[in-house]
Amino acid sequence: MFSFLFIVALCASCLASPTSHSSFSPAVGSGSGTSFSIEKGNERLTGVRLWEIQGSYITGLQLRYGYIWSNRVGRVVGNPHELILFVGEVIVQVSGKYHNSNYIYQLIFVTSRGRSLIVGQPVQFSFNFYAAHPDTELSLLSGRYNTAGITSIAAHWEHFDNPDNSTTNV
Repeated sequence: MFSFLFIVALCASCLASPTSHSSFSPAVGSGSGTSFSIEKGNERLTGVRLWEIQGSYITGLQLRYGYIWSNRVGRVVGNPHELILFVGEVIVQVSGKYHNSNYIYQLIFVTSRGRSLIVGQPVQFSFNFYAAHPDTELSLLSGRYNTAGITSIAAHWEHFDNPDNSTTNV
C-alpha cells in the first residue's frame, strides 16, 4: 500500500511541476559581418519591423518587447514594414529565402492567429523556422549583418508561463 501511495504522490508532483521548453533554429545565410542578438529583457515579443531594398534583400530589423522597440540591426531603407501583435498572439513560424554568399532576401513571420508579415523577394534558398515544442513562441532573433543588410538569421523559441502578451496596446 505504501508503495502505491508513493507512486501516486510522485506522479502527481511530476504533473504539478512546471515544464520549461526552449529551442533554437540554427542560422541560415552567409554568416559574414557583425553578429547580433536582439535581447528580450523581461518582456515578451510584441512586434516586428523590417526594412528592405525594394525588389531585393532585407536591410534591417527591429523587435518590440512590451512597449519598447529594441535597437535596430542593419540599416534603414525607405519605410518599415511592421507587425504589431494582438493580446495573446505570438509568432509561431519564421520562414524566408536566403543566398549562401550574401543576404537574407525574404522574411515571413506567421502568428498564432494566422496573420503574417511578408517582406522581401522570394528568390534563392528557402528556410522554415518553428519551435520544437508546441507551447513555445519566438523570443528573440540572432544572426549577422553588414553595412548593406542582414546576412544571416537564427530564431530562438521559449515557453512563457503567462498565456498572453498583455503588454500590447492593440
